[in-house]
Amino acid sequence: MSNDRIKVLFDTDIGSDIDDAVALAYLLSQPRCELLGITTATGQAQLRAQLASAICRHVGRDDIPIHAGCPQAMYVRIRQAEAQQAAALGAWPRRRDFPPCTAVEFMRQTIRQHPGEITLLAVGPFTNLGVLFALDPEIPSLLKHLVLMSGRFFEQMQGEWNAKNDPHATAIVYGAGCQSRPPRHTSYGLDVTVRCIMPADDVRARFTARVLEPVRDFAEVWFKHAPCLCFHDPLAAAGIFEPELCEYATGLVTVSVTDPTAGWTVLQPGGAESPHTVAKSVRPDAFFDHFFKIVR
Repeated sequence: MSNDRIKVLFDTDIGSDIDDAVALAYLLSQPRCELLGITTATGQAQLRAQLASAICRHVGRDDIPIHAGCPQAMYVRIRQAEAQQAAALGAWPRRRDFPPCTAVEFMRQTIRQHPGEITLLAVGPFTNLGVLFALDPEIPSLLKHLVLMSGRFFEQMQGEWNAKNDPHATAIVYGAGCQSRPPRHTSYGLDVTVRCIMPADDVRARFTARVLEPVRDFAEVWFKHAPCLCFHDPLAAAGIFEPELCEYATGLVTVSVTDPTAGWTVLQPGGAESPHTVAKSVRPDAFFDHFFKIVR
């Protein structure tokens, strides 16, 4: 396994499901991650930026740029208008002065400054990416790797939250449009990520690392209506550095943009030349061993 550092941009809807905050803690702890910036999307994007700032500041990483992004979807009404976990921000030190809607331009400039070097990890609704790729169609080809927590590909045909929240942006991100294609395009779908799950009491007992201290507070908001933490986004983050945690299939992913299936993803299997790679299985024990080895 290479020990080379990887430049990462992290696009997130931190503040809804707790797994975004856990993924950020992983990236901050991963010695091979050069985190170039964090961008937030969907409702109350500026409050979401504050949540990211609280985690970064707690471990002395105020140097990481954080930008609030698109608070609305491209054409449909968003399904998550609030960042519920902001209720737990309390006295956690953080930056608060985030201008609105600066994420897309920040991403565009950063990618153009590092052509062929950046892995763009997106784990929320894909509005920021959809707008970015539409405004600057060359951007996907300037990435090193596009990694998504998105879709459902192998079990019952239903939608997945990130893809459904902005189906038109999801379609753009998977190549529907005139934009270029990324050299590598990998998705971690819901049918695989749900296999990495931990009960709330185990989270409380095992989340002892300093970087996870604010995350524990945010998690209590999540645990008011959910009995466990599913590591959707952390698995996608870990896959950048330890891809052998999963097995993969290749093919062409298409995305529905019409009701009642808007945001549903379909994988048409193909060969090695296919544009999309999709995780089809995971070794949960190996994932958790890796996660806690890094985040400690």
